[in-house]
Amino acid sequence: MIIFSFLAFTALVAFISYRATRTTDEYTSEGYFLGGRSLTATVIAGSLLLTNLSTEQIIGLNGQAFEEGILVMAWETLAAIAMVITAVFLLPNYLKGGIITIPQFLEERYDTPTKAITSGLFLTGYVVVLLPIVLYSGSLAISTMFNVPELFGVSEETAIWICVFSIGTTGSIYAIFGGLKAVAVSDTINAIGLLIGGLIIPIFGLIEIGDGSVLIGLEKLFVSHPEKFNVIGAGDSSIPFGTIFTGMMLVQLFYWGTNQAIIQRALGAKNLKEGQKGLLMGAFIKILGPLIVVLPGIIAFYLFGDTISNPDKAYPELVNKVLPTALIGFFAAVLFGAILSSFNSTLNSSITLFGIDIYKEYINKEASEHQVVHAGKIFGLFLALSAMFIAPFIAKAPDGLFGYLQKVNGCYSIPILTIILVGYLTKRVPAIAAKVAILLGAILYLIYIVLDTTILEGKFPHFLHMMGIIFLFNVILMLFIGKIYPRENSFVLEYTKNVAIIPWKYVKLISVLICVIVIYIYFIFS
Repeated sequence: MIIFSFLAFTALVAFISYRATRTTDEYTSEGYFLGGRSLTATVIAGSLLLTNLSTEQIIGLNGQAFEEGILVMAWETLAAIAMVITAVFLLPNYLKGGIITIPQFLEERYDTPTKAITSGLFLTGYVVVLLPIVLYSGSLAISTMFNVPELFGVSEETAIWICVFSIGTTGSIYAIFGGLKAVAVSDTINAIGLLIGGLIIPIFGLIEIGDGSVLIGLEKLFVSHPEKFNVIGAGDSSIPFGTIFTGMMLVQLFYWGTNQAIIQRALGAKNLKEGQKGLLMGAFIKILGPLIVVLPGIIAFYLFGDTISNPDKAYPELVNKVLPTALIGFFAAVLFGAILSSFNSTLNSSITLFGIDIYKEYINKEASEHQVVHAGKIFGLFLALSAMFIAPFIAKAPDGLFGYLQKVNGCYSIPILTIILVGYLTKRVPAIAAKVAILLGAILYLIYIVLDTTILEGKFPHFLHMMGIIFLFNVILMLFIGKIYPRENSFVLEYTKNVAIIPWKYVKLISVLICVIVIYIYFIFS
């Protein structure tokens, strides 16, 4: 029954996604990479959330909540503010310039080598960090929920390899052969299932704690572990309170405003109004994120205590304990959809970056759009296989899945964010400043990672603070170079008229409301 419901829901999503792409020309850049610039607010919001809300979030963040409590909700609630900034400031500029990839803007603002360096950093980060972590965390969940080692009579390590290649192969089919629209449509369907399934888990968990009552269960949770409900992180926690004002907001702004795998959904909007509505709709739902990716971890701590040695297994164990058997197959299918979402979305964005920014620019300048798409698909297959072989080794990563992901991402996130923001906010900073900043920023942070995890472990500032320091250093450096060697002509962003850029009339009102709600939540739990 469990396997049947799992297969039935997965097949249904695949069929609907296939039907949705039949009217889109998948052999043009805009058709394949941006869904024909036809995405509406609901599709954008659903795809944004599912691309983000995968097992590295659900498994990893609940694992951190199992250890530290509600303070890790900063990764969710503060994302809403970053989405507001993206909707109000960044998206209008992106759509005005008619870009398909973020590095395309960097080519217009700086030069072609800057674009190539940025695309290379994105792709390196995706294949070495993000894609393998998505595959590993998803495999850990599926293997635990279906008890794959016992099912196939293999070791836990072998079970992870089996799940990694199963998920990777399925996700590759979506991303490589379906394009962005197939990814976005499947994301939207799975988003509904994940929100329903994700909310069911804490409800059943609280019922388990409260002997049939959600409210009694919540009261027991507060009374027995009040320390788990303090949002102000201590200096030795994973998120000291001060980091919210330094690296945390920079990470959020990079992820929601400049990360190709995420912002590509908004770039495919049919107009600015739909793009802004989609981002703000997603921001509202993001505020509720802790109910899905934080509260279950605390519930698992109450139920299992110290009996779980690996915090990343807390959520799958909770699902197996509290969810009725009849619903496990459905939830596993939804979770499988979330895994596919993050994997195929990132893979689709990688195909986009390679096809547009590298193949067309350096390998075959005369390539037709059909050739660009075809080359991107071949590269995507290579990238997917590479990620599959790397993924099982993530099991040896320190700091847990989510902590490892956020820490290592700084190697490319902060340098890229720096040159994009300086590029938009200034007119005369030259290309050489961007090259120096992006390369130096990546090298400095990599040196920090190596030293902080070896001979000088614990002697450096928190990695989020270090991100803020490197960001500030890079900005000052770029402005200094711009003062000495300014561009000959001021940069002017030209309107390409690809889409209408009339803003949504309620964008400012809703943006303020979202920010007030986030601040109020912090006030309640401080």
